[in-house]
Amino acid sequence: MIELDTEQDMARQWFEHLRDMICAEFEAIEREAGSDAAFDYTPWDRVDPSGEPGGGGVRGVMKGRVFEKVGVNVSTVGGTFEGDFAKSINGAGEDPRFFATGVSLVAHMANPHVPAVHMNTRFLVTTKRWFGGGADLNPPLPVAADTDDFHATLKAACDAHDPGHYSRFKQWADDYFYIRHRKVHRGVGGIFYDHLEGDFAANFAFTQDVGRAFLDAFPRIVRRRMGDPFTDADLATMHEWRGRYAEFNLVYDRGTLFGLKTGGNIDAILMSLPPVATWS
Repeated sequence: MIELDTEQDMARQWFEHLRDMICAEFEAIEREAGSDAAFDYTPWDRVDPSGEPGGGGVRGVMKGRVFEKVGVNVSTVGGTFEGDFAKSINGAGEDPRFFATGVSLVAHMANPHVPAVHMNTRFLVTTKRWFGGGADLNPPLPVAADTDDFHATLKAACDAHDPGHYSRFKQWADDYFYIRHRKVHRGVGGIFYDHLEGDFAANFAFTQDVGRAFLDAFPRIVRRRMGDPFTDADLATMHEWRGRYAEFNLVYDRGTLFGLKTGGNIDAILMSLPPVATWS
């Protein structure tokens, strides 16, 4: 176990609570589709390079009729960054000690008309303290109504805190979720933010509302599309698109790199990879 201060423990409790709410909702969707699929939870422990306990987390994965593969992970880790990696992290250049807690989700869907999705929110402590995260929609076959619904829900959550948040964080997502070697975006966007520091209470409240907005928007879109008929060509499009998704996560994604560099659970880190993908 690692010792947590009040803010760290508040963040940890919220991320675990959000995980529980999301997993319950996704299992309810499987019940509605006539499936008894449920999340399988696997706890893991981390040992810091110093040899001290480094926290750990719980990997949650479900494979069902609607969710071909969905992972919802929570982790709470701490210790010291190794080598030059510390210099790449906000506030860790002079002091490599760190703490991180968060929830991370990626869902790959069985029906090509249901968008895949990513959501992550986190709280990090070095010599600075900040929140980061966001959510983005990744449909193989985009539908404007779904894209508009997702963005409108996130915008409402942002506007409740700062009228400048949505435009800034939407642009950040557009810039971040871009596969540079293919010159295409990973999906239809969402929001992305990082290094949100200063007022813990305000930033924590915003991060909670991002999680609630995701829980509001995405299940609604899933229920809207999960019964749509699809063709073999639709499946082929989804599998090719998934290859692009895998390329982004393995080449560019910060969270993947952070997990690997800090000795996280490999299966939890790579749960974002799709179960089936193709490359032409």
